[in-house]
Amino acid sequence: MMKILLAPDSFKENLTAVEFCDIAEKGILEIMPDAEVTKLPLADGGEGTVEALVVSGKGETVETIVLGPRLDSITATYGYLEESKTAVIEMSAASGLPLLDMESRNPMETSTYGTGQLILDALDKGCEKIVLGIGGSATNDCGIGMIEALGAKLFNSKGVKISSNGRGLLDLDKIDVDNLDKRLKNIEITVACDVDNPLYGPNGAAYVYAPQKGADPEMVKLLDLGLRNFAEVVKRDFDKDVTKIPGAGAAGGLGAGLVGVLNAELRSGFDIIDEVLGIENLIMKSKFDLIITGEGQINNQTISGKLPIRIARLGKLYNVPTIAIVGSIGDISDEVYTSGIVSIFSIINKPMSLEEAYDKSNVLLLKCVKNIMRLYKQMDGV
Repeated sequence: MMKILLAPDSFKENLTAVEFCDIAEKGILEIMPDAEVTKLPLADGGEGTVEALVVSGKGETVETIVLGPRLDSITATYGYLEESKTAVIEMSAASGLPLLDMESRNPMETSTYGTGQLILDALDKGCEKIVLGIGGSATNDCGIGMIEALGAKLFNSKGVKISSNGRGLLDLDKIDVDNLDKRLKNIEITVACDVDNPLYGPNGAAYVYAPQKGADPEMVKLLDLGLRNFAEVVKRDFDKDVTKIPGAGAAGGLGAGLVGVLNAELRSGFDIIDEVLGIENLIMKSKFDLIITGEGQINNQTISGKLPIRIARLGKLYNVPTIAIVGSIGDISDEVYTSGIVSIFSIINKPMSLEEAYDKSNVLLLKCVKNIMRLYKQMDGV
């Protein structure tokens, strides 16, 4: 009996990791009915993290009303794992770019206030740990909206309250944390962050990411000045130099706000997920014959520690071959294979548009898995 672990990331904006696992399991069992399939849908802190951890960690999805990036009421969800008292939050659920149409995107005006409200709701549920994914933001406010929602007050040099958005950073002079929710002192906040952009400058939050969020060149300059001002206020009042922290520029400077004011820790998304779910321990103990991982496109960025390569390295460590099933194969080096991926399969089986590939992804994935299993069945003489 063949033991197979399914441990994919999502195909961004197409298949979720949960859907991948369900389809792949069906394909495996159609060819090898006696196979033992373990489904472990995953994410590395970005899109799909809540769903993956709720399913894999046997948690629940919590729904609540918060303020969106333009401070209108929206319904947002997060995950809660009762056994470990861990809340899993994607900031994009409350403060993400997909929540806005093109005309509403303006990082001078958007706020992370709703992300703070999600944290408050998790505190009300009794959480002791928070895992916070910070990809996909619509904001460039260094998290001052989030901080305000958690009880802090934000003032300019004249003691007047400022707006908690990107524009407000230009006037920020004081972050009063006297009324910050006291429960935060006993909460461990771990931030899934897989980018290393500094807070400001040519490679910082404003210049690299703000144009994608609706900023024109003049806005980018102002936003960068606001980020610099935030760093000066935090260094003066909290004795923390967020300019030295790789990843401080993530999510419009939210990384800097989380570390500088809330004492959060920025870590690799996969390391956090591994810690919560015990992925390495599962692979070590279960004696799988094969691991199948996947993502939308495999390319040279995969080598830098994206989920499929981290899974493959664990497989290699415990002598389990890992294959990757992907939407498309980009430029890759031999390091992808030396890291543990023994073979890569694209679900695309003929020339087609991206739209057609999206529409047929379920069928294409099923066919690809069945073809792979037929090969394994033949090789094993089953």
